[in-house]
Amino acid sequence: MKRGSQALEVSGRRVFVRVDANVPLDGERIRDDTRLRAVAPTLADLRARGARLVVASHLGRPKGQADPALSLAPVAERLSELLGCAVALAPDSVGPTVEARARRLADGDVLLLENLRFHPGEEHNDSSHAAALARLADLYVNDAFGTAHRAHASTVGVAQLLPAAAGPLMHAEVQALDRLTRNPTRPYVAVLGGAKVSDKIGVLRRLATQVDALLLGGGIANTFVANAGGALGRSLVEPGQGETVGAVRAAAAASGCRVLLPEDAVAAALIDPDAATTVVPADGVPDDQMALDIGPTATTAYLEVLAEAQSVVWNGPLGVYEYAPFARGTLAVARALAESSAFVVIAGGDALAAVQAAGVADRMGHLSTGGGATLEFLEGRELPGLAALPEA
Repeated sequence: MKRGSQALEVSGRRVFVRVDANVPLDGERIRDDTRLRAVAPTLADLRARGARLVVASHLGRPKGQADPALSLAPVAERLSELLGCAVALAPDSVGPTVEARARRLADGDVLLLENLRFHPGEEHNDSSHAAALARLADLYVNDAFGTAHRAHASTVGVAQLLPAAAGPLMHAEVQALDRLTRNPTRPYVAVLGGAKVSDKIGVLRRLATQVDALLLGGGIANTFVANAGGALGRSLVEPGQGETVGAVRAAAAASGCRVLLPEDAVAAALIDPDAATTVVPADGVPDDQMALDIGPTATTAYLEVLAEAQSVVWNGPLGVYEYAPFARGTLAVARALAESSAFVVIAGGDALAAVQAAGVADRMGHLSTGGGATLEFLEGRELPGLAALPEA
């Protein structure tokens, strides 16, 4: 049975498609086009069915004003290559000129709006700005799960003004995350890394009540170790998180979840690709050094737990994986998950980049582009962009 955008009658109609083209840039060069390749089939399907596409996205944080460095011009160029057709870039996302361009679209044409966040009304979900966006189209499709946790004009406002539907990527994200939140096959293991505990308070507490084991790395692990009295030298440790750490440990103890912290760490005095490294106890980092990766003993212990897992969610690297001396733990986990029979969800951000760096992205169960949206879904919070769609 057809559903979402695939059930819409789109021939000859203008379709506003909210995508997530928030890609990393080096100047005007796209460093990683994963999000564009992911949404290209949706756009190709709509074009093949005769839709006239008005594609919209944000890029970066321009703070409500035009910034040439954050133009979507590189995105238009790459989408043209992926779709095999011209993707025109509008001079703005709203206004009479853009409306005239949208009205002139023929079946199969693609018009990419300029960065939505060049207008403050986007992030404020201003009703008049949403109405201006809605005037560009007859139908609305949201295929940008990565922005579903934002109540913006393009994710909520327009969906309330036009006949709306979810795109295939949105459906795929929800289906994959539902497998973890509703009735995961056990053992269910979560791997959480990254810099800050405060960025992941909600999901840490929630997962501690749901998973069988919680494997921590990066700055998050450092903060847990420091709150247990460990010496971390110059390592990244987030201050003032004692209450949070205690709450996560209490939730885990009550539910029978194992919280694993690294026993050892790869330490160095500098974050540098040529840095001299040493393996030290994770709670005994020398004063002049930093813990920059989980150590070999910790890596072995984590891989043993993952070998038994049947469901896995991974968000955040276990070290400074961008530099070879500190990438071994993160890459070992990526390769182990590629060999695993478990259903594996890579929850966006640096974990997604890490599995790509390891060359195993195509062997994971689901690659979520959500980042913050994925974490909020796992936390059990309502996502405004998802709730605005009839299928929700």
